[in-house]
Amino acid sequence: MKAAHLAAHYQLGLRDAEVLAQIHAHYPAGPTLHQLAPLDQLHIGGVSASKRLLGLLDPATHPCVLDIGAGLGGLMRQGAALGFQMTGLDITHRFSALNKALSALAAPTGSPLYWLTGDACAMPFADNSFDALLFQHSLLNMPNAHRVLNESRRVLRPGGKLAMHEVVSGPNPGTLRYPVPWAATPEHSHLNGHSVLKVLLEESGFTLEHDVNWSDIALEWRERQRGKEQTTQAPILSPQWVFGDRFQEMGRNLLLNLKSGAINLVEIRACC
Repeated sequence: MKAAHLAAHYQLGLRDAEVLAQIHAHYPAGPTLHQLAPLDQLHIGGVSASKRLLGLLDPATHPCVLDIGAGLGGLMRQGAALGFQMTGLDITHRFSALNKALSALAAPTGSPLYWLTGDACAMPFADNSFDALLFQHSLLNMPNAHRVLNESRRVLRPGGKLAMHEVVSGPNPGTLRYPVPWAATPEHSHLNGHSVLKVLLEESGFTLEHDVNWSDIALEWRERQRGKEQTTQAPILSPQWVFGDRFQEMGRNLLLNLKSGAINLVEIRACC
């Protein structure tokens, strides 16, 4: 039931058919990664954050990658363009379906893409299936992070990598304002503290290799985005095609939460 409620949060304002019609009308030759970014790179930091995250991996040594909480697939398509073989797992089926449709319309990315709807607590994959796993603003929706990380360890091959670009609790979690893109209420917000997350990784058999708090960069990026969102000219694509009118308040709260220290942004790589 909780999974259905979470999917309902993400599907509430989703305009699947209208999104595809908008893309056909404005990008008849197929949208580029950057043209899709306002729609499918819904995390703090956008394309640049995804580039940093993918830069923690090497397609030559860890080619087969699972994106956990793939959403509309921006990170997947960006990874495929770099030569990774990307599989996306998301609990929201309409996200998985739209992800697949967007990939069919977009300019070819090179490597093949695969999509599944499923729960990260019980991944539908055999042991040792992947060379690397990615979490980008997805663990924050998962109430049992320990179980998810144990599953992550199971599906990774020996020597595999886990890379994260995640929202964590900041020094002032009591100031957290809702709604935010990942949750309308505390029900679906499951933020771990930075230090707690590192302990959870170690308990699940991972060794930390890279750990950066880039909350200051995230705040600067969010301030720039907020300025763009205040313009009167309607963009071709935007987060509002996913979240509806709720996104105005969500975007404002993201900025306030970063400023108040309610949330931080971290970038992590660990190996098993």
